[in-house]
Amino acid sequence: MRIGYFVILLCLVGASLAYIGSQVVEAAPPQQQFATNTPLPDGRITYKIEAGDTCTKIQLLYGISLEQLRELNQNINADCTNLQEGQEVLVGIGGPAAAASVTAGPAPTAGPPTVTPTPFAGTTEICVLLFDDLNGDTLHQADEPAIAGGAISVTETGGKYSKTQETTVNPDPTAEQGTCFSDVPEGKYNIGAAIPDNYNPTTDLTYTLDLKAGDRARVDFGAQSRGTTGVSPESPDTGSAGTSPLLGFLGGVLLLGGIGLGWFALRSRSPRGRPRGGGLLRR
Repeated sequence: MRIGYFVILLCLVGASLAYIGSQVVEAAPPQQQFATNTPLPDGRITYKIEAGDTCTKIQLLYGISLEQLRELNQNINADCTNLQEGQEVLVGIGGPAAAASVTAGPAPTAGPPTVTPTPFAGTTEICVLLFDDLNGDTLHQADEPAIAGGAISVTETGGKYSKTQETTVNPDPTAEQGTCFSDVPEGKYNIGAAIPDNYNPTTDLTYTLDLKAGDRARVDFGAQSRGTTGVSPESPDTGSAGTSPLLGFLGGVLLLGGIGLGWFALRSRSPRGRPRGGGLLRR
């Protein structure tokens, strides 16, 4: 009987141990194995963040504490909530890798030089023509030549630019005539012309011009030789009177009237019209 009780007790103890063992096995989570990353040539060991990764997972993978992880990666915040998928984090420093044998290759060919664009200086050009206004219509015609011996002045009202040039005639008839001022900064300009002594102006000799960067301005001033007839009556004061048929006619009428009055005055003083001997005239 005692043996029977002992066998029954032994079976009960074995069954209990089996039950407890089965419960422990079921409660333990399966162990995951992770391959340790190979150190880089400089000895660093890095890990690329995947979707759902946490600092706890990285700690378990590489056996480091949160403090060590943050010391190695200063960009990880205190709560470890700013991990990004694809981000590489440093998880350790391994021994320096063996120096690899590197065969020197051909030297790289230098590429074309980088061209830095030069800022636009904001300059412009002013060309001024002093022309011989042969027909006096104040407009420059193709057959009206340039006048040499004059002067052109270009002055910016703010004082940024001021220059004077003498007018010349280009001997090439196909070339553009005029006096040009280059590299002129943008601004408001007073342009003036001085003509030779033997010429009279047919246009105003001053002009005000607003210039923008990149503009090319052209101004024409007209003058006419004093020996040339045909000055337009609408032209500016030329310093000498032009011909007028109406004024000539009126002058002739006044002259004839003056002659007639003089003749009448002489007739009224003739002896035929005076009384003789102080007597009265008889009818």
